[in-house]
Amino acid sequence: MASNERPLSEVRFLTVAEVATVMRVSKMTVYRLVHGGELPAIRVGRSFRVPEQAVHDYLRDSFVETA
Repeated sequence: MASNERPLSEVRFLTVAEVATVMRVSKMTVYRLVHGGELPAIRVGRSFRVPEQAVHDYLRDSFVETA
């Protein structure tokens, strides 16, 4: 296990709706990110769950600095 990985029992999963709220985007945008491979997710039945840390990592890595 990598040093930055937590045991699965400690991982907090968010629904697509919760991710959309955190990121202030539509649920469709979250689905596009998941299907495009930009945001990791697991499938539970017919829905997706996104690790909370993945959302934070995505936002951090997508941060754009302006002049």
